[in-house]
Amino acid sequence: MVDGSKAFSSFSVDDTEVAKRFYGETLGLDVSDVEMPGDAPGLLALHVGGGRDTLIYSKGEDHVPATFTVLNFPVSDIDSAVDGLGARGIRFERYEGSGQDEKAIARANGGGPSIAWFEDPAGNVLSVLEVD
Repeated sequence: MVDGSKAFSSFSVDDTEVAKRFYGETLGLDVSDVEMPGDAPGLLALHVGGGRDTLIYSKGEDHVPATFTVLNFPVSDIDSAVDGLGARGIRFERYEGSGQDEKAIARANGGGPSIAWFEDPAGNVLSVLEVD
């Protein structure tokens, strides 16, 4: 029934104009406005690698940030990614018990990839994680 469907993911923000600047200017990603039937305001398409867009939609004052990572960015060198994002004003989150180092990177120790988390302006959690 849904196999073969071109599935996509989505998440909400409180302000799509702020999100558009953050994802487009701060993170340097390709972002475009989406025209939808009806009067659905504030829809964005976040164009990421792999050919599948992520939809970002406004919930305005009703927005509640996700309590989980909504978007992961695989990188080949996590130190360079963290340094580069930090230079663009990104502040990395620290989570108790995650064993993060001075850069807020939870280093792989045989239990998954090295990862560092940060938030978008709406409070949604994003990450960079090192892959081979």
